[in-house]
Amino acid sequence: MLDLALLPAYLAAVAVITVAPGPDAAYIVAVALERGPRAGLVSAGGMALGMAVHVTAAALGLAVLLGSTPTLLLLVELAGGLYLARLAVTTIRSARAAPAPAPGTPPGRQVLRRAVLTNLLNPKTVLFFAAFLPRFTSPGHGPLWLQLLTLGLIFLMTGLLWDSAIGLCAGRLGQGLLRGRRTAAAVNAVAGATFAALAAFLLQDALSAALA
Repeated sequence: MLDLALLPAYLAAVAVITVAPGPDAAYIVAVALERGPRAGLVSAGGMALGMAVHVTAAALGLAVLLGSTPTLLLLVELAGGLYLARLAVTTIRSARAAPAPAPGTPPGRQVLRRAVLTNLLNPKTVLFFAAFLPRFTSPGHGPLWLQLLTLGLIFLMTGLLWDSAIGLCAGRLGQGLLRGRRTAAAVNAVAGATFAALAAFLLQDALSAALA
C-alpha cells in the first residue's frame, strides 16, 4: 500500500512530467500527422507497452543494474539512435514517393511495434524511474517492489491518457492537412525531421558518454 501522505505530491509531479514535451510525445505527433488519429492512438498504446517494461524493470531493480553498467547503457542509446535514424530516412523517402495513405486507413502492427521499440530503446526512462520513484516510497507500507510497481502503473496510466489525447488531436489535424500530394509530402517530411532530431538527441548523448 502506498503512503497516502506522499501521494498528492507524487500525482502533482507526475502531471508536470507527463505534460512536459519529450521524445515520446514528439514521436506520437509525427506518426499521427502522417497516418491519422488511429495511428496516434496505437502509438500511444505502444508507448504504454514499452513503459510497462520499464516499470517492471524499475520494480525488479534492473534500473540500478543498467545505471551501474555504462557500456550497456551506451549500447542501448546507440541502438535507439540508429533505429530512429533509419526511421527518419524511410519516412523522408516516402515524402517523395506516392501520396500518404488516406486518413482512416487502419494502422498496422508496424505502427505499434515502432512505438514500443522507440520507448524501450530510451534508457533514460528506466533510469528516471530508478531515481524518481523511490522518493515516494515509505518503510512500513508494504514490500518496496510493490510500492514501486504501483507508483509506476500510476505514471503509466497518466502518460497513456495524455499521449492518447496528443495522438488524437495531432491525427485529426493531419487529416485536415492531407488533402493534396504536396501537403502530404510536407507532413511526411516534418515527421521524418522529427525522427531525425530524436535520433540525434540519443546519439549525441551516447557520444558524450563515450568520450567522457
